[in-house]
Amino acid sequence: MKKWILALSLAGGVLALSACNQSGSEKIAETKAGDVTQEELYNAMKEKVGDQALQQLVYEKVLSKKYKVTDKDVDEKVAQLKKDLGTNFETALAQYGYKSEEDLKSTLKLGMLQEKAAMKDIKVTDKDLKDYYDNYKPDIKVRHILVKDEKTANDVIKQLNSGKKFEDVAKKESTDTASAQNGGDLGTINNQNAAQYDKDFIKAAYALKVNEISKPVKTQFGYHIIQVTEKAEKKPYDKMKDQIEYEVKSSKLTNDDISKAMEREMKNADVKINDKDLKDALPAASSSK
Repeated sequence: MKKWILALSLAGGVLALSACNQSGSEKIAETKAGDVTQEELYNAMKEKVGDQALQQLVYEKVLSKKYKVTDKDVDEKVAQLKKDLGTNFETALAQYGYKSEEDLKSTLKLGMLQEKAAMKDIKVTDKDLKDYYDNYKPDIKVRHILVKDEKTANDVIKQLNSGKKFEDVAKKESTDTASAQNGGDLGTINNQNAAQYDKDFIKAAYALKVNEISKPVKTQFGYHIIQVTEKAEKKPYDKMKDQIEYEVKSSKLTNDDISKAMEREMKNADVKINDKDLKDALPAASSSK
């Protein structure tokens, strides 16, 4: 997942907080010991997550007025994440604290709006784009079996050559337990995530033809037997220029760039905070007196 996605987190109870009325006396819960009113719930939630909730709600309202991110855009981003992560998608959601795919989509939409606001400040040259294209790695779908020594690696290759299924051997032999339970599946490797892998692993993987099984590949983790099950073709530069420009700008984007963009957008939107307890929730926003 991209760093700006991971940097965002949904405040617990954001929707509930936004639905509460500060002055509401409606009973939310009743007990023999006393009732909990809408106002009490609002105040409790405001104290715990108020700044984060207000920031998320205002950011989305202000940015949605100026920048366009459709449900289709978000769905495509989720589809790409699923493709990149393969069978590890659900595990990744849980690991980063997302309760569901819909939870992820809400965060993605805000992240994409923030990205659009910050992107216009990022400058790139033709040389940047062409250098990126020269080193561009198209999508490949990869699975592997990781073992501790070369002898075991060669034994694994013999098992595969004898007709045993890759996924079965991976579950039995691979020391990479996370991918082993998914038959060795690592999902999709591409220009966005290749840097996460060992350089020798990437070099060997991209040298393979579809369904070809590699010789043992030594890395700092042990010996890998790699198989590429799908491989995309690299398109001509002219057809990829828009995509490349987006990816280059995205790679240059920092949290500081996003923060500065948010300050600018909040200032231009003339945001004023009426609740004195939340006056510091947003950058460049003023509180009414």
